[in-house]
Amino acid sequence: MLDFDDALLAGLARDGGLYLPESWPSFSPAEIRAMRGRSYAELATKVMAPFVAGCLTEAELAALVADSYAGFTHPAVAPLKQFGANLWVMELFHGPTLAFKDYALQLVGRLFDHVLAKKGKRVTIVGATSGDTGSAAIESCRDRKAVDILILHPRGRVSEVQRRQMTTVLSGNVRNLAVDGTFDDCQDLVKALFNDHAFRDELNLSAVNSINWARVMAQVAYYFAAGVALGAPDVKLAFAVPTGNFGNVFAGWVAARMGLPVERFVVGSNRNDILTRFFATGVMSAEGVVPTLSPSMDIQVSSNFERLLFEYLGRDGAAVERLMGEFRAQGRVAIPCWNQMDTLFKGYRFDDAATLALMKSLFLTTGELVDPHSAVGIGAGMAATTAADVRMVALATAHPAKFPDAVEKATGIHPALPPHLADLFERPERLENVANDAEKLKAAVRAFAGRNA
Repeated sequence: MLDFDDALLAGLARDGGLYLPESWPSFSPAEIRAMRGRSYAELATKVMAPFVAGCLTEAELAALVADSYAGFTHPAVAPLKQFGANLWVMELFHGPTLAFKDYALQLVGRLFDHVLAKKGKRVTIVGATSGDTGSAAIESCRDRKAVDILILHPRGRVSEVQRRQMTTVLSGNVRNLAVDGTFDDCQDLVKALFNDHAFRDELNLSAVNSINWARVMAQVAYYFAAGVALGAPDVKLAFAVPTGNFGNVFAGWVAARMGLPVERFVVGSNRNDILTRFFATGVMSAEGVVPTLSPSMDIQVSSNFERLLFEYLGRDGAAVERLMGEFRAQGRVAIPCWNQMDTLFKGYRFDDAATLALMKSLFLTTGELVDPHSAVGIGAGMAATTAADVRMVALATAHPAKFPDAVEKATGIHPALPPHLADLFERPERLENVANDAEKLKAAVRAFAGRNA
C-alpha cells in the first residue's frame, strides 16, 4: 500500500494495475449541505482533503487548489447553464487549454511540484493523449524544474487546435511525439514503458493520464459542485458524460460513492461505441477505431473501466486481471457483474451525422455553440429516460473553438479562440514522428530525459 504522495509519483502500479484508495470517504447529507455557497476552490478542497490526509495538510491543499483555479476565465470556474426544463449543462472548458482536463491537471502539476520538492526528486512524465490530456498536461508542467514531460498523440487523429496547443509550447522540458497509430496504440506504448521496471526506475517515470489516481480525484470535485448548486443532497441527480477513457464518468461514480445522490450515469459514445454496446449487452467487444468528429472519444480500450470493474467484482484484482487478459487476447469478454452495473449506467451512441444535427439543433434552440464531444454528452442526457424529479446534468467537456471545423459545419459559425490563444495558428510548432514501437520510444525518452538531467 502506498501513501498519496507515492501513488501520485508512481502513476501506474508496478504490476500494471491502477491505484485506488483503500477505502472510500463519505460525506453525510449535513456535510454536503454545508458545501453550499462555497467557492469552487473551497468546495474542491473539502472534497479532496480525505484523499491526501497524512501527506498534505488541508491548508497546504487549499493553497494549491486556489492557485490552480485562479487563472480560469469564469468566476464560477465550472458554471451551470440550463438548457431545458430538467437539463443543465456544466461548462468544463474555462481553463487555460479549454477542456475539462484542466480541472484536474492544473492541480496535478502543482502537486508534482510540491511533492518533488519535499522529496528532492525529479520525474520523467510520459503520457498518451487522444487530444485534450496532452495540452492540459503540458500547460500544467511546462517550465517546472523537477519535471520532464513527453506526450504521445496519434498522428493525424487530433484536431489542429488540439495539436497546436501541444506543439507550440517550446519549453525545454516539453517534447511532443506523433505516433503512427490510434490513441489505444499510444496508451499501450506508455503502459509498455511502465511495465519495463528497469527502464521505469532508471528514468523515474510518472504518468498524467487518468491512470494516475490524482487525476480522477480532482475530477470528483465538479460533480459535487454541480450537485450542490442544484440542491443536493435534497434532490436526485443524473449525469450525462461524453466518454472515451472512462476517467470522467468514474470520477462521478466516486462522487456517488462518497454520498452524492446520483440516480443514473448516462454514457455518451460516438461511432467507437464499445461502452454503449457493453452497457446494452454485458459484453465488451472491441472493433477497429474509426476517426470521428469527436476524436477524444476515438478509443476502444478504456483504462478506467478497470477501476469500475474492480469495485463491482468486490475488489478482486485477480478477477479483473483475468477478464482484461481475456479481452486483450480475444477482443471480447462477457462481464459477470454487468447486471449490477446496468442499474446505474446506460449508454447512448451518436454517429457524426447525429452529432452535427444535434449541434445545429442546440444552436437554434438555445443560441449556444457546443463542440462535438459536448454534443454527444448533451444528446445522451436528452435521450435518457429519468424520473421528473431527477435533475440531469450534462458535462460540456471542450470549448467549441477547439473543434471549429465541426462547429462551422453544423451551424455555419466559425467559433473564435479566446484572446490568450488568438495567435495559436501563427506560433511555431515543434514535434517529432515516432514509430509504433516500444524500443524506439524508450530510446527517444532516454535521450530527452538525459539531455535535461
